[in-house]
Amino acid sequence: MAETTSREVEVDPAFDNESSLGDDMQSYSTSVASSVQNFRMEHGRRFHAYREGAYNFPNDEKEQDRLDMVHHMQMLAKGSKLFLAPLAADPKRILDVGTGTGIWAIEAADAYPDAEVIGNDLSPIQPNWVPPNCRFEVDDVESEWPERAPFDLVHVRYMAGAIADWPKLVSRAFAATAPGGWAEFSDYEMRYYAEDGSVKPGNKMVRLAELLCEGADAIGRTLQPGQHLERWMKDAGFSNVETRLFKLPLGAWPRDETYKQIGAFNMVQTYEGLEAFILAIFTRVLGWTADEVQVFLAQARADLKRRDTHLILNFWVAFGQRPE
Repeated sequence: MAETTSREVEVDPAFDNESSLGDDMQSYSTSVASSVQNFRMEHGRRFHAYREGAYNFPNDEKEQDRLDMVHHMQMLAKGSKLFLAPLAADPKRILDVGTGTGIWAIEAADAYPDAEVIGNDLSPIQPNWVPPNCRFEVDDVESEWPERAPFDLVHVRYMAGAIADWPKLVSRAFAATAPGGWAEFSDYEMRYYAEDGSVKPGNKMVRLAELLCEGADAIGRTLQPGQHLERWMKDAGFSNVETRLFKLPLGAWPRDETYKQIGAFNMVQTYEGLEAFILAIFTRVLGWTADEVQVFLAQARADLKRRDTHLILNFWVAFGQRPE
């Protein structure tokens, strides 16, 4: 049964009355800054080469910085916890699927120095200097998983748009989990909405999400796995499955200070990441030109910065246990 851990996000009345954000994101970037090998170039962005086409988003330094910011934002939403699964004891083996920059795996290795932490990804973009109990491997999680000792925790996060067969991925995670061990999936429900009715007709951010989902669905890689994670885990055989829904505001408009900080992170990573989100899918799948994408991006960014629009994105976390 899904549990909504976030109450309605109240708007800070002072926010709408302040001056405009202007043409850049300096005010947000400043507030967030303190908190925080073989590739292909396309339209000025760098993409991975291994299993080309399986992942339709960049892996360059700009995108890596954004992914690290997303990590911090999600940690804030989860109360600064690396995972929500109620492990009975300190894990000894941890697998981080789709590790990205490796930031979660590195922090897990620091938090559990007696555990062996393995992170895998299509792109070899992880740092070389890591804790001695952490290592990374280049692999496609949609290929057959290697035979090896099971894991006490299998962690899968932010794979929206990257997976063709989610039930198979969840089943493989089940097989890789030790009896009594846990798996945790966390991902998005890619749609922007407002609880206070502040979204105006024709909002380009809302339209961007719709088009992005259409393109991803056309190639069989959904951008809305979040709300289905509970069902997929139960179907795979996990027991004690629980879900949490976290609301992620876009912007510093909430009254609550934690929501306000999450919103600042989300505003920066979304503003900086819009091109990365849509470039490949809009040009490769929807048939747009690079110039048409840039025009649409300008319109979407303008709507993103509107102080009278209070957008929210849903982020789901589901965890379950492999029966003894």
